[in-house]
Amino acid sequence: MTAPDLKFEWLAKSPAFAFAALLLLALGGCTNPTKWFEKDKDPPLPGDRIAVLLHQRTLSPDPKLAKVQILLPAPAPNDDWPQSGGYPNHAMHHMQVPETIKEAWSVDVGEGSDDEERLVSSPVVGNGRVYVIDSSSVVSAYGIAGGKQLWKTNLTPDEEDEGHIPGGVAFQNGRIFVSTGFAQVIALNAANGAEIWRENIASPARSAPTVRAGRVFVTTIDNRLFAINAENGEGLWTHTGLSEAASLLGSASPAVGNGVVVVPYTSGELIALKAETGRLLWQESLSSIKRTDVVSNLAHIRGRPVIDRGRVFAISHGGIMGAFDLRNGRRLWQKEIGGSQSPWVAGDYIFVITNDAEIAAVSRKTGGIHWVRALPRYKDPDDQENPIVWTGPILVSDRLIAAGSHGEALAISPYTGRILGSVELPSGISVPPIVAGDTVYFLADDADLVAYR
Repeated sequence: MTAPDLKFEWLAKSPAFAFAALLLLALGGCTNPTKWFEKDKDPPLPGDRIAVLLHQRTLSPDPKLAKVQILLPAPAPNDDWPQSGGYPNHAMHHMQVPETIKEAWSVDVGEGSDDEERLVSSPVVGNGRVYVIDSSSVVSAYGIAGGKQLWKTNLTPDEEDEGHIPGGVAFQNGRIFVSTGFAQVIALNAANGAEIWRENIASPARSAPTVRAGRVFVTTIDNRLFAINAENGEGLWTHTGLSEAASLLGSASPAVGNGVVVVPYTSGELIALKAETGRLLWQESLSSIKRTDVVSNLAHIRGRPVIDRGRVFAISHGGIMGAFDLRNGRRLWQKEIGGSQSPWVAGDYIFVITNDAEIAAVSRKTGGIHWVRALPRYKDPDDQENPIVWTGPILVSDRLIAAGSHGEALAISPYTGRILGSVELPSGISVPPIVAGDTVYFLADDADLVAYR
């Protein structure tokens, strides 16, 4: 539902003033018949409404930066989303969608999340199709126009019938590259799902592959990186990080750019390697020395690192967010901010969701905080039960979109942190939404793929 105290404000701070204003009006929850996330709604239920936003924040804006006007680059069209995080460097900036969007179609893509198996990988889009891997390692393709299924392929080996650890998918040059929990990397024909090659690796993969310049990069649950020839599946080189006894479900795909692959490990290590040879360039740690409890003791870098204009940005669950020089690893700044979601870089700003259910705008240059907004923390705020896990954010047409495990997505102003509106989804969301063409795609935990256009 829309936040009870929601009001409109004209964002003269936006470089695209008129367009942003129209979008704010569209999503604000007013009586305008054309609005974002439009759908027929039932009459409101009787009874008292309870505020779901927290009043206490763990982060505080920098007093000087809080007064600085945020200026973002104008939104630009984005035709495809071929890999986890968009493109190999994971820097997607400010994407454009139409003034008004509403649900266009929804399709069941297979097995969803349950107590034993989880969806951990977002869909990808390439060449007019959406490709998805479900929690039972079945890959399927759908047309972007109406969600019609085009093909599906079960990648479970004959000798395996349970214990799936989902991996992920990537699209490039007419092929789908799949990492699986069965310690295999597989290339499929994107046109019909036919297998092209299958390569065994030493241990199960838990994140989607990254593909760049003819190489497929895959990380495994025991902190190894495998570089594989995209043409024939031949192994090229490997790297091994420090072992970690425990980690969060799911892992981050490596970031690749400027001939460098930046690898996030569950140990909190951030490793930069020469993409061609695997030669070590530099290494850093995002493990905090102040961690005290069992959960925060996990240093896991679960959010994808971002390579943008010669810098690397990364955040760990253990409580460290930092910026590094891509060439030599020099630490440019560091902040005590923990999170398991990928940071989003646009212009001179980084948007991030923290472990404490806050979304913040951070200075790309210094790491200082411009604004912080507390998100709902519990599905039942009265009893503080059923904690909400947030995914995202992504930045589209002057809006940040974050989706929650309670089955609701929020639109948030990137300029002020103001919550602009919301939409209910089929079920909880555990993987971030993606944007391709004029469409925002959500993959819900019940395996419904929903397109808003």
